[in-house]
Amino acid sequence: MRVGLFVTCLIDTLFPGAARGVVRVLERLGHEVVFPLAQTCCGQLHFNTGYQRECVPLARKFAADFAGLDHVVSPSASCVAMVREFHPVVAALGGGDLPRAVTATVPRVREFTEFLVDVLGVTDVGAVFPHRVTYHPTCHGLRLLGLGDRPTALLRSVRGLTLLDLPDAEQCCGFGGTFALKNADTSVAMGADKARAVVATGAEVLVAVDSSCLMHVGGLLSRQRSGVRVMHLAEVLASEEAR
Repeated sequence: MRVGLFVTCLIDTLFPGAARGVVRVLERLGHEVVFPLAQTCCGQLHFNTGYQRECVPLARKFAADFAGLDHVVSPSASCVAMVREFHPVVAALGGGDLPRAVTATVPRVREFTEFLVDVLGVTDVGAVFPHRVTYHPTCHGLRLLGLGDRPTALLRSVRGLTLLDLPDAEQCCGFGGTFALKNADTSVAMGADKARAVVATGAEVLVAVDSSCLMHVGGLLSRQRSGVRVMHLAEVLASEEAR
């Protein structure tokens, strides 16, 4: 099976370990991972700030870059939600052959945990991670993609990992993309609430499926000198500590 890796801007720039984790896990499971070098932004930033027509060439490029692959996988619920939910909207603005190209691409796009659980049918990927972990279900994963218990099922199958319940887990961390810029004080207050909840669990590591949320809450945890580190779920699943 040839799987295309859609790495996303934020992961490429700030969280490359998440992308490497996806590759390690999928190759460990026996699949070929293809990385189209020409790939670029999915257009979420443009779309969310009102520049929807400017997304047209990005949606067209995405469809072209990932054409011919069996599946397209990304370690970003946020960007997958953009492609699946809003690229069809963008395609309608672009017209021509774009709606057909997007319609052919969208059904093959999966968030990483969706792909593992729904397509490959696995929850145990052979990971070892002997640490106390708590999981934050991000807004896009929770509300747009409906990931449900897929991420936690994968975490519970990791050898040595202790999964701790996060109080008010479904509460937004406050990042929200441009929301954090336009409403900085509110964003920080929400992030502080989330950071307090994380510390209260006694976890060593906060895990999520969106690097933007990890960046936001992780920054607060770092400034508080909490001792809690943040990791993308793909990094945990790629771990083979103590083997």
